[in-house]
Amino acid sequence: MKLESGTAWSVRAAALVVAVVAVAGLAGCSDASPVDKAQAQVTAKEKAVKEAKTAQTAASDTFCQSSKTYITALDRYGDVLTQTAPTVGDVTDAGSDLARPRATAFDSAEAAVAAQQELEKAEKELAEAQAALDRAKAGPSGSPAPAATPTPTATSLVPAATVDRVKQADSDFSDAQASITDTTTLADASENFNSAAVALEFAWLRLFAEAGCLSDPQAQAAVSMYVTALQQDLAAAGYYKGEVDGIYGPQTVTAVEDLQKASGLPVTGAVDKATAAALDAKLQALGGAAAQQSTATTAAIQQTLKLAGFWDGPVDGVWTPALTDAVMAFQTKLGVEPTGTVDAATISAFEKALAELKQPKPSSSPSPSPSS
Repeated sequence: MKLESGTAWSVRAAALVVAVVAVAGLAGCSDASPVDKAQAQVTAKEKAVKEAKTAQTAASDTFCQSSKTYITALDRYGDVLTQTAPTVGDVTDAGSDLARPRATAFDSAEAAVAAQQELEKAEKELAEAQAALDRAKAGPSGSPAPAATPTPTATSLVPAATVDRVKQADSDFSDAQASITDTTTLADASENFNSAAVALEFAWLRLFAEAGCLSDPQAQAAVSMYVTALQQDLAAAGYYKGEVDGIYGPQTVTAVEDLQKASGLPVTGAVDKATAAALDAKLQALGGAAAQQSTATTAAIQQTLKLAGFWDGPVDGVWTPALTDAVMAFQTKLGVEPTGTVDAATISAFEKALAELKQPKPSSSPSPSPSS
């Protein structure tokens, strides 16, 4: 018989040792106590939760970045729509630039939801493993340990209504885009089309904020207060049938137009002094609760202008020539056509201006904290 070389013998010996250790390990596992087995499960589930949290954080960061890119693209698109004389070509070219960031934003949103669900599943399994460990420690003769209540540590999903609003705004915007042809007169459709773009941007901004992508999720509050009051007043007067969501979208524009038609006013879809007065008159005629809130819309625009530093008069819900002047002054400051009326473009400009006012001022010696 041929003797093996020293190297070959060493390899075979090492393999034998590994096999013996493996067998011993298996034997040890089979003899492990119920407590040890339960503890091993808890350890494994803790590791799974840690990995799921890492994946969820990464997915959330990706969503925040991609949605920010899409919102920025929508904002640039809105700038095209508020130019003095946008053309069909402008709308078409700018609209095509939205396709890729839109797809990326929606894909990242789905990935973030999936990661969220995986984290919640991992946390539930960890809670179950911890309950099993408690029962194992109690033993067969001990008092059964109460079932562990899962501790929710995962970030809550955004409200379903917010997601539905994004989907609806996206559908409305697609319909508005499809309505633009080579023969479309933009002047005739500009307000409804612009409002669809503004509504889509606002819907994504709300989703962006509620997903935890903003350090100050209240940046929209002041402007939403105005639009919410307007929608509530229009609904009380019988002109608005949609959801009161604080977004100046196509349904809000249509309601304003219907009010203007019924009142014999120029049909613009934007609120000016005459439109506000007509709405107040409708509400006063209805009496009761409707009459009591008839000044809410104008008061909200006064409050918004006061926050921006363009109104020092009373917040009393009375639209005066001075208020028209204040709206025009703010529009001029924001680069919006100074019409003295509150339309989708003005609402968008208000939104951005008030958000900037809420930004913290940089300190003289900034700390090296990571940006949010």
